[in-house]
Amino acid sequence: MKLRKYILHASLAACTLALASGCNKKLDVLPSQEVTPGQITTSEDVKAVLAGCYASLQHANAFGERYLVVADLLGRDNAINFVGTFAAYRAISVKQQDRNSSIAEDMWARAYITIAGANTVLDKIGVVNKDEQKVVTAEARFIRGITYFELVNFYAQPWSAGNTTANDAVPIVLEPISSYDPTRDKRPRAKVSEVYKLVIDDLTAALNDLPESNENARATKYAAEAFLARVYMNQGRYAEAAAAANDVIAKGGFVLVTSVDKAFNNNTNSTEDIFAIQQNKQSNAGTTDNGVATFYSAKPVGRGDLQIMADWLNNYEDGDDRKAFVYEGTSISGIDGTYTGKWKQQYKVVPVVRLSEMVLTRAEANFRSGGAPVGGVTPLADVNAVRARAHAGDLSVVTADDIISERFRELAFEGDRLWTIKRLKLKLGSRDYNDPILVLPVPQTERDVNPNMTQNTGY
Repeated sequence: MKLRKYILHASLAACTLALASGCNKKLDVLPSQEVTPGQITTSEDVKAVLAGCYASLQHANAFGERYLVVADLLGRDNAINFVGTFAAYRAISVKQQDRNSSIAEDMWARAYITIAGANTVLDKIGVVNKDEQKVVTAEARFIRGITYFELVNFYAQPWSAGNTTANDAVPIVLEPISSYDPTRDKRPRAKVSEVYKLVIDDLTAALNDLPESNENARATKYAAEAFLARVYMNQGRYAEAAAAANDVIAKGGFVLVTSVDKAFNNNTNSTEDIFAIQQNKQSNAGTTDNGVATFYSAKPVGRGDLQIMADWLNNYEDGDDRKAFVYEGTSISGIDGTYTGKWKQQYKVVPVVRLSEMVLTRAEANFRSGGAPVGGVTPLADVNAVRARAHAGDLSVVTADDIISERFRELAFEGDRLWTIKRLKLKLGSRDYNDPILVLPVPQTERDVNPNMTQNTGY
């Protein structure tokens, strides 16, 4: 597998986050050099590997760009238009990606690099200082859990499609990588249900041992719980999703910023960032050809490859700040258009989970569960709280469709739309939610060396 080509070094050598300022020189190596788990011998070594895992999450093939941008392109419908010159992105935009997609290959490889780092931390936890072992373990399991969640979302049919014990997802690797092992490296894809079980186990264990607050970019109990709310929503476990979202809202200390624009383009986490990726000029996914801001911002800041379609803004009423949170600009290829203000600046924090998402999740989960609302706040009140921040008018009654429409408006251009469509079995234009083209291919390079690896339908 190509996995073994990368996994030995990349997540172990990455010590670029501020929290890793004390990286051990043993790990302070060039990406082309290999550091094996056998060389990880001290508590500082292990914590440096953990720092590398966080750095890997901010990579352009993870939350730094493609977890958001690729989901937006696959789920774009009438929301965005790709006007760029990169063939691989255009293929995804028009739903013509194939089994040799470089984007699908790179996202897969980066995910397993991150997982390998987390597995190394867990394998070496015994050398970590006793008083730090519980939290370091929890952080590694959080990172592994959310990475497998992204993998199962992108490379498998959704939970809502059923057949979860039969549909193939991705291989589960729980061991550190030090050398080629055909038993491990040629294992088949696990089923969707098996990957979900791992994700829930990891995130549940993480939230039990993570601190309630932490440095920016590092996991907390509430970050784990917010991701669990996402998982439960995918599974239609609405009572549990409502409880998880409510816990984050009621106990996490997060507060909606006073205006929508203040939730983005920040140098540090805003008061509503439950989990966010840190970016700066030294440690970033904002370069000439990479990064969410690079694609979503007009030149001269970015490439301007992703423009808002005119019809999308009709989803907002006049006076809604979110409708006005746009600007006019030009792409690198000279095409004029409208751009979202969410990703206008490079080297800024990339919100991954915001409080407004949890408020809308609680609203929807409570609505679908029925009965007394978890948290004592009605779905109508939750939706109106999000609308009020945007200066949209209050609703007098709320339906399930109203809540989903609000979610689409609030979380536009943040990678959420595709997953909401899939979990609710909605149409994406003329396509069904489970159309095979809405699932990325298993990289052909993986299958070339692993005959046990099946391919997704249509590739």
